[in-house]
Amino acid sequence: MPCNIVIIGAGFAGVWSALSAKRLINLKGKEKDVDILVISPEPSLVMRPRLYEANAAGMNYPLSDLFGSAGIKFLQGTVDTIQTEAHTVKVRTASGGEDSVQYDRLILAAGSAVVKPRSVTGLEKHAFDIDTLTSAVKLESHLEGLASLPPSPARDTIVVCGGGFTGIELAAELPKRLSQHKGARIILVESADEVGPELGPGPRPTILKALKDLNVEVKLGSRVTAVDSKGVTLASGERVETLTAIWTAGQRATPLTEQIPGAKDSLSRLHVDENLRVPSSEDVFATGDAAYALADTKGHYALMSCQHALALGRVSGHNAAADLLDESNVAYSQPGYNCCLDLGGWGAVISRGWDRNEQITGELAKRGKTFINQNVIYPPENVNEAILAADPATPTGDAHFKDLLEAMA
Repeated sequence: MPCNIVIIGAGFAGVWSALSAKRLINLKGKEKDVDILVISPEPSLVMRPRLYEANAAGMNYPLSDLFGSAGIKFLQGTVDTIQTEAHTVKVRTASGGEDSVQYDRLILAAGSAVVKPRSVTGLEKHAFDIDTLTSAVKLESHLEGLASLPPSPARDTIVVCGGGFTGIELAAELPKRLSQHKGARIILVESADEVGPELGPGPRPTILKALKDLNVEVKLGSRVTAVDSKGVTLASGERVETLTAIWTAGQRATPLTEQIPGAKDSLSRLHVDENLRVPSSEDVFATGDAAYALADTKGHYALMSCQHALALGRVSGHNAAADLLDESNVAYSQPGYNCCLDLGGWGAVISRGWDRNEQITGELAKRGKTFINQNVIYPPENVNEAILAADPATPTGDAHFKDLLEAMA
């Protein structure tokens, strides 16, 4: 019987894990010796980095044809249990049944989810988010329906809770999305004393200028303590009347990491070695947002980002297949880092390096961001091109930055 590589998750890391594993299997002519199975709730790749944009329902990439052409198997369902000693995962299938799947190598690529602290009263019940395709579609439907409601300050006020990467992109995009809603007031609330605290000081002046030019109000040092159907309450006691509170503050790795023995970081990501293997479970690899992976020799770790998931997936998939084919593993290394932040109708800002030194701003940077969103993050439709692109040696970081500059020219 063939060996089984089971991949949990069909996000960026999961898809590229499957394609990379298939690439190595094909290169060695071992198609009959190793099967690849991807398990996910839907046979589609959600373009999660684009869910701040309009047309949320269209932000997914069907995978059935690509996987079918590549010879990658797919099981529609949700993994509830991982049994590392038995090399088994328990799946709740789309039809409501239960299935047990054996693996020889397991790749955990189930991503992350927005964190909704229980300490914030009413958050789960009353706040929107753009963490999933379903939640982004729900928000879009709500926004489109606001104009039909009776005028009020609450109707006309949108509060984005969380001034990090996602919150900034959403707040900057909302003026364009609400262009038909005259008098809309957009407020970005951040508990820290600086906007984009994780982005560093490099791009911050540009971010603040863009938000000001877009008439987005910014409330810093303002922790949200409660959300209800008609407003948001801050720790200071201030209340903002709104029918639309959107939570974007913080992410945490899939709860499935807790079922795998081994150290985790503060975001519940599994510590992995240079090959993305979980040291305490040698037949398990963690990748994408589920992995706490050292990206370079200077102490930088991969971020919960599409940029890192694309590279992590290529390495984890290759190494899972390499194990079963007695081939050498490839060490994960991604020393180059570039950050491209969409600033809506104002433009964008591109920064380079882990210190995020600002490089390009405005309309030119927007062209770069558009190229990334509409081209770079999508797998090739042609199966042969997709498998070729799954090479773990695919350029990233500085090499990719040069490609981006050429695309913007």
